[in-house]
Amino acid sequence: MKLSRRSLVSRILEDRGESLVVTGLGAPTYDVFAAGDSNANFYLWGAMGAAAMVGLGLAMSRGDRRVLVVTGDGELLMGAGSLAVIGDQRPANLGILVLDNEAFGETGRQPGLTSRGLELGRMAEAAGFKATATIRSDGELESLSRLLFEEEGPVLVVAKVALAEDPVALPSRDGPYLTRRFREGLGIAIE
Repeated sequence: MKLSRRSLVSRILEDRGESLVVTGLGAPTYDVFAAGDSNANFYLWGAMGAAAMVGLGLAMSRGDRRVLVVTGDGELLMGAGSLAVIGDQRPANLGILVLDNEAFGETGRQPGLTSRGLELGRMAEAAGFKATATIRSDGELESLSRLLFEEEGPVLVVAKVALAEDPVALPSRDGPYLTRRFREGLGIAIE
């Protein structure tokens, strides 16, 4: 049985401490928001394929904070080249959690490439990530937080989750507001 996406995200974020969180569009955003809104969360809307690169930029500019990207398999594949760039730059403070439901959930649940055997963890490993893991059961969750928040990065964890329709939890879609709020979460003065 595959993992519950919403429960997994909620459990992981319990251990986030002062980490910054960037979300890919769709379900990852809904799940992070449902787990508890924070001005240290940056929700991407309409930027498919960009979450990992936004996380990289943030990790490189804020070496004092851990950065967690929460994204889906389809969104990560849209920006697959980001794995090579991240592997080259090797930010020690970057963790990526991929919620892999093996489908394009936001566009009609069409089967995704991971449903046919593509292994995102192996792609990240080949790109130079320091650590990768694939989890499939609740018994593997214990070490997940340590890997994402403490292990030297870059780290990529693929969580095989059920294709579920959890209630949509929508954060604001107001870009200027989200940017201003996130800057406050970073401790950057707002003028």
